[in-house]
Order: sequence, then structure tokens, then C-alpha cells
Amino acid sequence: MLIIGSMIGSGIFIVPAAMSRDLGSPFMLLLAWFVTALLTLFAALSYGELAAMMPKAGGQYVYLREAYNPLFGFLYGWTLFTVIQTGTIAAVAVAFAKFSGVFFSFISPENVVFQIGSFTVQTQQILAIAIVWLLTFSNFRNVKSGAFLQNIFTFTKIGAIVFMIGAGLYFALTHDTIAQDYSIPSQTSSYSYWGIFCVALVGSIFSSDAWNNVTFTGSEIEKPERNLPLSLVMGTTIVLGIYMFINWVYLQVLSFDAIQHAENDRVGTVMLQTVFGDVGMYLMAALIMISTFGCINGLTLSGSRVYYAMAKDKLFFAKAGTLNQNDSPQFALIIQAIWTSILTLSGSYGDLLDYVVFAVLIFYVLTVAGIFVLRHKQPNAPRPYKVFAYPYLPAIYILLASFICINLLLYKPDYTYPGLGIVLLGIPVYYLIKKKF
Repeated sequence: MLIIGSMIGSGIFIVPAAMSRDLGSPFMLLLAWFVTALLTLFAALSYGELAAMMPKAGGQYVYLREAYNPLFGFLYGWTLFTVIQTGTIAAVAVAFAKFSGVFFSFISPENVVFQIGSFTVQTQQILAIAIVWLLTFSNFRNVKSGAFLQNIFTFTKIGAIVFMIGAGLYFALTHDTIAQDYSIPSQTSSYSYWGIFCVALVGSIFSSDAWNNVTFTGSEIEKPERNLPLSLVMGTTIVLGIYMFINWVYLQVLSFDAIQHAENDRVGTVMLQTVFGDVGMYLMAALIMISTFGCINGLTLSGSRVYYAMAKDKLFFAKAGTLNQNDSPQFALIIQAIWTSILTLSGSYGDLLDYVVFAVLIFYVLTVAGIFVLRHKQPNAPRPYKVFAYPYLPAIYILLASFICINLLLYKPDYTYPGLGIVLLGIPVYYLIKKKF
């Protein structure tokens, strides 16, 4: 439930529009989601070995620290805190507030309540910040309480998505199915097209991210050597199956041109409006509010565990390494909420998310490569679960993900180089912290 709830936010209802414009073909749109699903599943299977081997708070931070050295772990934690986790929470919280405006008109970016010069605070931002703090306070309780809330919203979210898929299928069966051209476009013979294909994957990869968040809570999970690998495989498989199915339903209900030119890229809204008329807009808004609420809770719960692990290594605020009476990293949650609130007010988090997709892939590649490193460094360490088809499966992931990274450097330098810069900025910060201690 933590994986499903963290992965499914609002992206699946929006990113297919931009992806379809880049790819120019229904077949290539489905192929892009299939490639993303394959990559994510390969990574999840690989992480299973590391999760079972080191079921500790911090997850990926710990794997990188143990496979390489503390600097690599810090750079991941640094990027997670500065952009990845907090920026994603901020963006998803704003999405929640944005769709709340469908029901409550006073929640709007135009409804400014405070202004100093060019800096403004509007009702949409206020609601987003309020949701962040509400779920932060909620997670002051123990992990089982947070998981209970996560389960409720994830079950509701899955039910709403199943309803959406069912409505689309019913419409397609009772109306003339859109005749899509599923032929392979001729331009696929050129290398430049595959560069564009890799750029388009940014949308589907971002929508499929956060599957690794369950590893952050490794020390709080019962029988982690069994349940962590199992949850990684089950959670990602369920979400990726849903994503593939939703895109296929979009193509059954809507013309490819309608997907490409959906207003504000809201493909999901256009589909439900096609099926239900104007009431579809309200149904979609409610679905996304449920989806984003559960997503924020999952990201809030899991991210704080990384800062807790970093604090234990004296690489973060010392107080973040303490637990409250409910064994929850309360101070880490507070620090996370403060920085998330600042990003929400800054208005720059959307750009930062684009910048960091490249960095996220770099850390995934390094972590999967860590399996090879640890098999060499610690050959006798207990491994309750070993990655399937080793060494081929992790090697294939490393090659495919690296190919995507290279193409992002070539075709999207405005985002990839700043993303890399954010990561590298952590190096002097690391040595300043080490010098202090």
C-alpha cells in the first residue's frame, strides 16, 4: 500500500498528453509505458536483494553508503531532501489544492491573500501547505498508524481508478471505438527519434517513481527479509499494470489528437468528460484529490526515515536522529515539512522536479550497480533474497537506464545539467559537515 500510494499521484492523468506530442504515435506511447514498466520492475527486483540484505531505516541511502562510501549515501540523501522528496510532496500538494478549486472557487492562484513586491501567497498555496502539515502531524504516531491511513486512501484510490477504467471500457464497448493507427512510425529508423523517445520517458518515469520509498522504512517492517522484496515486486507490478491499462483505455475512448491537445494536459479529465459530460470534471477532480492525498502521506512517512538515518551518521541535524514516544522520527518530519512549505511558496519546485529526473536515474543506476560491488566486497553476507537472473537482469537495467541518461544529456541539457549540479553541490556540503564533526 505504501508503494502503490506513493507511486500513484496525478501524473498518470496528465503526462500522456506531452508524451503523445513528443512520440507522435499511439503505438510508441504504449511502448514508452511498457519500457518504463520493464525498467521499473527490473530495478525493483534488483532492490529486493539489497532490501533483504540491509533492512535498515534509510533504504537506498544505506545501500549506497555500504556499496561505495558515506559520500555517495550523503549525495543521495542531500538530493532527496533538497529536491526529490520535498519537491515531489510540494508539487503533489499543489495538485491536491488545484483540483480542490473545482469544488471551492476561492481556492485559486488568482486569490492572493498576501503580497510583498513580486512575492505572493495565494489560497492554493495555503491549502497545499496545510495538507502537508496535517499529514506531517498525522505521522507523529507510529508507523502502523501512518500505514493504516495509507491503506485507507490507497484502497479508495485503487477503487476510484478501477471505476475510471470501467467507465472508459463501458463507453468504448457501447460506442464506436476510436480507430487508432497502431503502425510503427517511419522516423523510428533514425537515432534522433530514439533520443526524443528517451526524453518522452521523463513523464512516465516520474509518474512511476517513489516505488523505492518502502525501503526507507526497512527497520520498522515485520520480517523485512521476506516482506521488503515481496512488497517491491507486488507494489510496482500492480501500479505498472494499472498504468498500462489506463493508457490503453485513453486510446479506446479518445482520438490521439484529443490526447495530444487535452486542455492543460488533463487527459483523464477529458476522458471522463467524454463519458459523463460535465459531471466528469468533478469526478476527475475528486479522484485526483483522493490520489494525491494518499501520495503525500506515503511520501511524508517514508522520506523522514532517510533523514533519520543520515542524522545517525552525523550527516544531518542531530535532533533528526531521535524518535518520539511513538518511535516516529518527529523532528525529521518537521524539518521535511518546513522545507516542503518553502518550496511550495517559491514556485520553483516544478522546474526542480524536471532538473532532478536525470539525477534520480543516476542514483538508481548506482544503486543497482551496488549489487555487483557488494557481491564482491561482502560475498558471505546473508542474502535472504537474491535478484532473479543475476547478473543479466541488473546489467540490462544499468545499460538501458544509462542509455536514457546519455540521451537526456544530449536532448534536454537545460534540465539535466542543473540536476547534476544540484547533486554535485552536495560534495562541498558533505566535506564541510565532516570537517565540523
